[in-house]
Amino acid sequence: HCNFEFDLCGWKQDENDDFNWHLRTSSTAKLGTGPATDHTLQEPSGHYIFIKSSFFQQPGQKARISSPVLSRKNKNCKVGGEGVIIFYYHMFGAHIGSLIIYQRTTLKHEKILLNLTGNQGNFWQRKALTLSGEGDEDFQVVFEGMAGEGTKDGIALDDLTFSREC
Repeated sequence: HCNFEFDLCGWKQDENDDFNWHLRTSSTAKLGTGPATDHTLQEPSGHYIFIKSSFFQQPGQKARISSPVLSRKNKNCKVGGEGVIIFYYHMFGAHIGSLIIYQRTTLKHEKILLNLTGNQGNFWQRKALTLSGEGDEDFQVVFEGMAGEGTKDGIALDDLTFSREC
């Protein structure tokens, strides 16, 4: 479980992307960019990770962050062959980009688990995704945020949790 209150909890910025996810609070954000509070504490001082479209990013540029490696040998992670990742996201703004979640094997094969594009509302939303039980390769979950055209619009993530079995 990662609530981002202290650090990135082993989640790592990908090196082959265009910019990074940033740890931040709503109290340090400019008015009108991102959520009013984090999801965990429901406070402006609570932390989450965020990407913001800005003059520094071109629309379509990507920021990627990946989970620690999960072992396929962990039979408990495969309840009926599958584990679950639960997370909260906030995507608000007229010119928001996309949030794409992948399951990536150690051989770098990526399978899209979810693709969200555009304004999803000015509130935190919960999503639970089933992790594919196929294959024997270890894997990671990758969150990819893609910059949109608005300079105030952004994507926030909080409370990333793998099911207890994992």
